[in-house]
Amino acid sequence: MAQRITSRENDKIKYACKLARSAAFRGGENAFFAEGLKLCTDLAAACPLKVIYYTAAALEKTPALESLGRESYLVEEHVAEKLAEGASHQGVFGVFERPAARFEDLPVPGRLLALERVQDPGNVGALLRSAAAFGFEGVLLSPGCADPFGPKALRASMGAAARLKVVPTPHLPDALAALRQKGVTVLAAALYNSRPLDEVPAAQPGGVCLVIGSEGQGLTDAAVSACDAAVRIPITDKVESLNAGVAGSVLLWHFRGAGK
Repeated sequence: MAQRITSRENDKIKYACKLARSAAFRGGENAFFAEGLKLCTDLAAACPLKVIYYTAAALEKTPALESLGRESYLVEEHVAEKLAEGASHQGVFGVFERPAARFEDLPVPGRLLALERVQDPGNVGALLRSAAAFGFEGVLLSPGCADPFGPKALRASMGAAARLKVVPTPHLPDALAALRQKGVTVLAAALYNSRPLDEVPAAQPGGVCLVIGSEGQGLTDAAVSACDAAVRIPITDKVESLNAGVAGSVLLWHFRGAGK
């Protein structure tokens, strides 16, 4: 039987809200917060669900919620409103254990994505969702990237962050150089001194790592120099560039068979 929470000031509620707001707190706790029935149930299949909160209305629609988490709490509507990010919600919220991955865990040969200073959580989430869709298995994140386990990125990725090996790295160029030493082809998404994507073979026997930078700044010179080569997506002169999430998804699709 689930315990009932009637106060917005309950410590369990405060803890969940802090996880939702603070990337530093999520990192220290090795945990993250998610909202929504589908997202929470999908995540529960990929990583441990420590605590689940739900309203009476949500439980009536989905009785299985009561046995989904290690701990479960029935929350009043006004408490759910505090947990919810927006004005409307489905009455289902969860606190999950954050999956741990190290650089040594990345599959080589394999298909990898590296992000440098991609600050928009929507773009980070979209790129992780595309990576999972096209068979990529691991992601490297430089300092300055949005937290893939933040609420906005999680929603954009549809929980893909929990199904990939996500590895933060303190110095991305060094990590890219280490991948090259292992035989992985490392390709920068850049406009200058680059080859059109349709001239680059999709098959890379040693695996591939695609390196994508922020929309505003692109990749640093150090990151580009650490790569084997640079590639670009041919586009018409009607637009200057593509959104990072869109451009990255095109690249991920092109190399979906690399290393396999």
